[in-house]
Amino acid sequence: MSNFASLTDGQSPASMIESVDARTKLAGSNRMEILLFSLGTNETFGINVFKVREVSKTPSITKSPHMPSGVEGLISLRGNVIPVVSLAQVMQLADAPPGRGGSMMVTEYSKRTLGFLVHDVDRIIRVDWDRVRAPESVTGGTHAYITAITELDSGKLVSIVDVEQIMANTFGEALVGQIDKVEGDDYEIFFVDDSAVARKKIAEVLDKMGVHHKHALNGMEAWTRLSGMAAHAQQTGSNLREEVNVILVDAEMPEMDGYVLTKHIKSDKRFDGIPVVMHSSLSSEANRAMGKSVGVDAYVAKFDAEALSDALRPLLLRSQRD
Repeated sequence: MSNFASLTDGQSPASMIESVDARTKLAGSNRMEILLFSLGTNETFGINVFKVREVSKTPSITKSPHMPSGVEGLISLRGNVIPVVSLAQVMQLADAPPGRGGSMMVTEYSKRTLGFLVHDVDRIIRVDWDRVRAPESVTGGTHAYITAITELDSGKLVSIVDVEQIMANTFGEALVGQIDKVEGDDYEIFFVDDSAVARKKIAEVLDKMGVHHKHALNGMEAWTRLSGMAAHAQQTGSNLREEVNVILVDAEMPEMDGYVLTKHIKSDKRFDGIPVVMHSSLSSEANRAMGKSVGVDAYVAKFDAEALSDALRPLLLRSQRD
C-alpha cells in the first residue's frame, strides 16, 4: 500500500494538488497509471488511477432492499450515501473466495461515485498505452468486463476492468432522451471509443441529431483511418472538412490514448479547422486541464446525452458556415 499512500493516507490538500499536477503531466505522453488489485483469484486486475478517489479497508455496509445484483449495500462517506459493489460478484468470478474482501476502492467516473469491494490492493504502475491492447476475445462472463490487457515486467498479465460496462450492467444503461435534430444536413462525425457501451450511446445520440458517423475502436486505429482520409483528400483535391466535421475522442484507449491522438490531429495542418471534442468518463478538473493542454476544443463528461449534443451542435453549425 505504500505506493498508494501519497494519494490516500493522511495527505494534505497541498500534497493532493501536487500529485494531481504530476499526473496531469502524463497527458500527451501516451502513458497511464494503473492501480493493481486482486479479487482473490490468480488473475491481476487494474483500474486507471484517475478513476480512484481513495482506498480503505472494507467498511460497515448497510443492507438495503431492492438493490441490483452485485450491490452489497450503502455506506455514508463524508456526508454522501454511495452504493458499494462487489466486483467479484458482478464479474461472475466463480473461483473468488467468499466474503466481501478486505479493501474498498472509492471510484469516481461518469459523474457517479461508487465503492468497489476487492480482495486487496497492490500498487500503482505506470505503463505505456502502446503496451496496452484490446482483449482478443470478449465472449461473455468475466471477459465482458475487461476493456484491455497489459503485461507486467514479470510477464504477468493485467486485466483492466471496463468500469462503464460494470456500471451499465449493474445499474442499467444511461437513457438517451429527447435530442433535437441539428439544423442543416450532411454532417459527418468521426468518433473513437474502446467501450462498446459508449459507442452504442454515442451512435444513438448522433442518430437522433441526424448526423452521419464513422467510428474506430482505439486511438491507433482512429489515427490510421483519419490519416488515410486526409491523404485521400490531398490526392483528390477535395476538402477534408466536408468529409469530417468534428472528431470525437475518448481519453483512455489501448495502443494510443485520446491525448496523443489529439496532439497528432492538432499538429497536422491537414486537419486545420476540424474541432476535436474529448468525451471521457474521467470528469475531474485535472482531466479537463489535460484535455486543454493538448488542444481539445471541448471536453464532455460521460455519459450525458444532452451535454454531448449541446457540445457538438455549435461546432457542427460553425463547420457549415466556414
